Amino acid sequence: MPSDSTSNPLNAISPLDGRYHSKVDDLRPLFSEFGLIKARVNIEIEWLIHLSRQPDLPEIAEFSDRTADALRAIVDQFEIEDALKIKQIESTTNHDVKAVEYYVKEQVKVLGIPDNNLEFVHFACTSEDINNLSYALLLKESQSEILKPRLATLAAALRRMAQEHQDQAMLSRTHGQPASPTTLGKEFANFVSRMDGAQKVLSGVAIRGKMNGAVGNFNAHYAAYPEAPWESISQSFVEGLGLASQAYSTQIEPHDTIAEFCHALSRINTIVLDLDRDLWGYVSLGYFRQKAVAGEVGSSTMPHKVNPIDFENSEGNLGIANAILGHLADKLPISRWQRDLSDSTALRNLGVGIGHSLIAWDSTLKGLGKLAANKDRIETDLNDNWAVLAEAIQTVMRRYGVPEPYEQLKALTRGQDNITQSRLHAFIAELEIPEPAKHSLLALTPANYTGHAVQAARDV
Repeated sequence: MPSDSTSNPLNAISPLDGRYHSKVDDLRPLFSEFGLIKARVNIEIEWLIHLSRQPDLPEIAEFSDRTADALRAIVDQFEIEDALKIKQIESTTNHDVKAVEYYVKEQVKVLGIPDNNLEFVHFACTSEDINNLSYALLLKESQSEILKPRLATLAAALRRMAQEHQDQAMLSRTHGQPASPTTLGKEFANFVSRMDGAQKVLSGVAIRGKMNGAVGNFNAHYAAYPEAPWESISQSFVEGLGLASQAYSTQIEPHDTIAEFCHALSRINTIVLDLDRDLWGYVSLGYFRQKAVAGEVGSSTMPHKVNPIDFENSEGNLGIANAILGHLADKLPISRWQRDLSDSTALRNLGVGIGHSLIAWDSTLKGLGKLAANKDRIETDLNDNWAVLAEAIQTVMRRYGVPEPYEQLKALTRGQDNITQSRLHAFIAELEIPEPAKHSLLALTPANYTGHAVQAARDV
């Protein structure tokens, strides 16, 4: 590729097409200009076939299976050269969807379909009928074929970490201060559970589409065929595409389910962001070592450094993704009166929000693969914080009616730096509680005071 070529990734303005281009290749068939044009061609073809099968439209004969297959082959064999032909038509029409209509008519004519059927291409359609269904199909495919598998891979990595470290006791930190112990595995399990729930929400978003004309009332449809059941014709067409049918709309499909999609994706990103920051913090505490990669440089001046760059890269991309997704969720459901065009340019950025999400998830996954638990550091932190057993002691004291248990432990431990095992044991030895309870408290250590954490990590 020539060094000055505009198609060289080094000349790209967006990092999705530049630095990160290889990380979003599976999005290009969907959210590129080519992907949108191809989706529009698909909708035009499917609408034509659907109309041919309506008995209330006698002027268009029902296409044979062979003809329908030949029409669908136009979509199956659609290539960049075909999209360029449409762009050439658009240079004259100055209208992208009208250019698609003219292209489809040319292709239909080549197949030998009677001329009187040509005008059923784009019959009674407004551009938004074609566009909303195109975007809906692109989102639906990304939902099931790209996002779901990527999230499953990330969740599986977290689940492995949860189960690998299920027994590794670890000091918790609430408000950044030492708190009741957990296990390293349980902290990963928390994120597995959150990711599973958020993924179900994303997968459950039913993308809607509409096919009802210029302002949503089937005006032209009923003018041409007053007796045809246009509501059911429209519904069966949209549902036949695998979408939910939007019965009520203005010119535009109201985009509420796209907003729902964006919000669901943004929620997942927020969970991943929370994970990134926690892991960054644990690396900073020394709870994890990062496996050095041969040839990698951590700092241009400090040779010893292995930086948590993958979690930082993820955090940066998640911020961009959620800024875009949040704007789309807020903007798209709003349109002046029966239609304004401000959604058109905004919708073209759906792939950008999804793309930055994918880059972030891949970076988090890469960072997880570099982590190795530093058990010595984790256990040292536990052994230096015997005061965290104060919660257990005062709770057992409550059970047996010892007066002011919380206040007694507060006086003993709050703000103290010298809370040792021997000091706690001396306190326990003086308690007026049953001997079995006293022995249980004496057996507690910061490393075994983890409650249900081990089982929870095992079960995730």
